[in-house]
Amino acid sequence: MTEPTLAGGVTPTVVTLTGTGVPHPSPGRAGAGTLVRHGDVLLQFDAGRGTVMRLAEAGVEPHQLSAVFLTHVHSDHLVGLADLVMTRWVQGTLHPSAPVPIVAVEGHATRFVERMLEPYADDIAVRVAHVQPEPPQVALHRVAMPGAPTEVWRSADGAVRVDAVAVHHEPVEEAVAFRVSTPTGVVVVSGDTRVCDEVEGFATGADVLVHEACRARAMQPAIAGTPFEKIFSYHADTVALGGLAQRAGVGHLLLTHLIPAPRTPEQEAAFERDVREGGYTGPVTVGRDLTSLTIGG
Repeated sequence: MTEPTLAGGVTPTVVTLTGTGVPHPSPGRAGAGTLVRHGDVLLQFDAGRGTVMRLAEAGVEPHQLSAVFLTHVHSDHLVGLADLVMTRWVQGTLHPSAPVPIVAVEGHATRFVERMLEPYADDIAVRVAHVQPEPPQVALHRVAMPGAPTEVWRSADGAVRVDAVAVHHEPVEEAVAFRVSTPTGVVVVSGDTRVCDEVEGFATGADVLVHEACRARAMQPAIAGTPFEKIFSYHADTVALGGLAQRAGVGHLLLTHLIPAPRTPEQEAAFERDVREGGYTGPVTVGRDLTSLTIGG
């Protein structure tokens, strides 16, 4: 990915969906992930299945990432993280880089990061004996569960800041959303959550809200009495999400983690109709993998 610039040499903020899928695989949709770039600051939020490949398709190598942020512990958001760390390590012979900083809430997420490379111990030992100078490392940045918006990361030059706040994805108790503030834009990444006041306040005035989307209300008759009724209860209904985005004054609503995964333009249009029914009048994009938005022009 060539570093973009706008007229007058302004550095924009670019949001790219590296995965819009859910645990059930769908053609063309990698696991959950969002990349936010401002100049040479590249921030990856979650790392579901296929993240490294989607990053490669977006022109980004693992060694270029400035930090990785985890929203919560669910496999569809994490199974690509070890791949990302191992690939960055293997590529270190060509692109030396420091251990990737991983920002995670203390508890489930930090325990996952601490253990995720254990299954690769034999592979790591062989590579160290053959080529690599040392085993792969991560720079784990532990943060306390943020009941109120809290700064969790800042770029070396201070220009890019990331804040986090707790959201509602119970029974997952340690789920957070992130807000990225750059000189040219504000991007909020919801992670997985029900529509909630915390995200609404966090997203107020944001240029882009990247939010999971579940057509729970539309599908209620079909899922009644099934396990999906419980699953849908802790995801964001699209109609309610439209109301949240309108009240928060969101500049652009970018839908991801789509439930159910749309396979046709008509099914994609149904997500937007739900959001409009909820009251949102701004731009809506129903995300596909590698969908990209540029803000700050």
